[in-house]
Amino acid sequence: MITLYTWGTPNGRKVAIMLEECALPYTVKTINITVGEQREPWFVALNPNGKIPVLVDERGPDGEPITLFESGAILVYLAGKTGRFLPASDRGKYEALQWLMFQMGGVGPMFGQVHHFLRYAPEPVPYATLRYTKEAARLYAVLNDRLSQHDYLAGEYSIADIATYPWVARHDWQNVDLANYPAVRRWFEKIAARPAVQRGMAVPQ
Repeated sequence: MITLYTWGTPNGRKVAIMLEECALPYTVKTINITVGEQREPWFVALNPNGKIPVLVDERGPDGEPITLFESGAILVYLAGKTGRFLPASDRGKYEALQWLMFQMGGVGPMFGQVHHFLRYAPEPVPYATLRYTKEAARLYAVLNDRLSQHDYLAGEYSIADIATYPWVARHDWQNVDLANYPAVRRWFEKIAARPAVQRGMAVPQ
């Protein structure tokens, strides 16, 4: 059995989407990050970085349990476990992985900073708000250029799309109008229509 320790954030939801897409049975353990549950010693023992998500698979490699943190690593693991959502060819695989890293190193951190300074900062910080909103706009332009040439980030639907979608789903938090990025909007609407994505976005209930 797989256990997912998570909260309703983009990083948590990308793993739930992957589990739903792969039709893997799993249980959910809700970690309320608004009250600091992620810093409790028992959870830090699962993830020394004290962040969600964490996945525990009782039937990991060679049938032995495995505990994984970092959402990108979890997606790669689940793709390997199921043989799904990572292209079979070496070229396709590395193309998908580079766009996964683009999400992990760019989209996630930068969009997250926009969320913080627009929604949670105790007082306005104009320099930071301008810096991160401009960077978010640049990243949306990169996505739009790529998706104007391909249906999905790696050509076929993959863990790169699964990772990126929950962050774009909060475009309103970033004060971004997807009408300005028509290729991203087309991609977003296509992915949003997938039943497994809809189920994953609702985790945790």
